[in-house]
Amino acid sequence: MTWVFVIGLAVVVVVLLLFVLKVPRGGREAVGSAVLLGIAGYVTQGSPGEAGAPKIASEQISGNAAALVEARSKVTNSGIPTLNRWVVTADAFARNGRYADAAEVLRIAVEEDPKSSEAWLAMANAIVAHADNSLTPAALYAYRRAARADPDAPGPPFFLGLAFAQEGRLAEARALWAGVLERAPADAQWSAPLAQQLQRLDALIAAQKGEAAPSGHSSSAPESSASPAPVQGQ
Repeated sequence: MTWVFVIGLAVVVVVLLLFVLKVPRGGREAVGSAVLLGIAGYVTQGSPGEAGAPKIASEQISGNAAALVEARSKVTNSGIPTLNRWVVTADAFARNGRYADAAEVLRIAVEEDPKSSEAWLAMANAIVAHADNSLTPAALYAYRRAARADPDAPGPPFFLGLAFAQEGRLAEARALWAGVLERAPADAQWSAPLAQQLQRLDALIAAQKGEAAPSGHSSSAPESSASPAPVQGQ
């Protein structure tokens, strides 16, 4: 009976998206894929025969794919999870390493709302990941559009800085991250981890220049994780 319920729910979701929310033709294939992806995830991880446990299921981050999505949700001044249906769908693709599909969904999102900083940022991250962590012109454009849409958002400069750092453009990354920290609200939970990453970045820059790392700084390279990691650039 559980499988009948799951399949029935999937049909209801598709009907709502296509005929109530009126998803554009260009996005129907992506929406269908997302629904199938959800069913596939249930097939591989769901346990319909077991009683529900009074706790949230553990989220296992598989490599940088899922970590990238989680990091974007943390490096923000908003404590509210995204309500943008396109971003939610794209995140499902990105968590499974399907960055091209994620970028296509987000293309629809920014066409629908060109002022959505979150959609532009998610698109930029997807493009970078799809290009094996290369900062392509398309990704740089998306990062800049994200920053222009919301100048106070920490995400765009943080992730652009991360992209710069991954390409070895450490000075540019440092400038971006330092700016993010200067503008960080006093209660921002992501500021302390970012400050630590900035210290690592400073140590790496000093090592490249043959200088002694500042006291208390680690000499290890900046980390790319669900917590703020080396970011830079503009």
